[in-house]
Amino acid sequence: MNPANQSQRMPEPLTGPLPRTAVPQTGVLAAQPAPLGVERWRLQIVHRTKFSYAGPVRSSYNEARMTPENTTRQTTLRSRVEVEPAATMQAYRDYWGSTVTAFDLHGPHRELAVVATSVVEAGPEPEPGEVVGWDALADPDVLDRFGEMLRPTRLTAMDAPVVRAVQEVVGDADPREAGLRVCRFVHDHMQYLSGSTDVRTNAMQAWTRGQGVCQDMAHVSVGLLRALGIPARYVSGYLHPRPAAGIGEPVKGESHAWVEWWDGAWTGYDPTNVVEIGTRHVTLGRGRDYKDVPPLKGIFSGPRSQGHSVVVEVTRLA
Repeated sequence: MNPANQSQRMPEPLTGPLPRTAVPQTGVLAAQPAPLGVERWRLQIVHRTKFSYAGPVRSSYNEARMTPENTTRQTTLRSRVEVEPAATMQAYRDYWGSTVTAFDLHGPHRELAVVATSVVEAGPEPEPGEVVGWDALADPDVLDRFGEMLRPTRLTAMDAPVVRAVQEVVGDADPREAGLRVCRFVHDHMQYLSGSTDVRTNAMQAWTRGQGVCQDMAHVSVGLLRALGIPARYVSGYLHPRPAAGIGEPVKGESHAWVEWWDGAWTGYDPTNVVEIGTRHVTLGRGRDYKDVPPLKGIFSGPRSQGHSVVVEVTRLA
């Protein structure tokens, strides 16, 4: 058995025709009206991934986390995952609440194509929650409830000197303002550089280099928030890159990562772009770090992989 991580990087884009022979996973919901005064965008996301192998692969087992969630700020109107060659597929919710499409193939194949297509309405959270104080975050019930989002992981642990530096930046701010200061601190000290890291790079490695991609900035932010005693989680999703997007114009989009912290309610923020989560952000799932929510992963038996390509196309529909 030759294991392969079938998602070696947070996706970045590929165009071409959709493979059509797969069994789709489909969900259709009625559009939920946005609260008065809250702007929403309707977005179509087409996420294409293609793997090539040196010879016929005998079998392959995979998981895709490419189905957007339904929350108070986001409604998934339609979503499906297609696979070529055709595969046995099933969908379930994992421990973290993400929708997983599991599929396996048992016939010889030299390529594997996965296409996830979704239509989503997204906007900001309609009602920010009331902020709690630091004493509430130290309450034993809160520590027990959010224990998994307070402990460092291999990808998020930060060294003490960096934690002390961010403590000075935070000062006497309340937990919500502290979260914003942490994200801005990370943005100010790290340069976004595509290809500078990979999914195995941990937060301190990226911090030491002073550069990384969105998942690195999210890992560093999560690690620092947890070190301050603020429950924090890693969010996987998509970002429409244009704040002034035209209706009906397909553009090269991005798989993206950002953070949420609990300060009485879950507050989301994008440290890569130093913006609040809103109309351009589509959430797929949440976890302790990237390893809990990879868009696509799997193992296969057969000749080595010759690489993969990923393309995300986003269109604003309304």
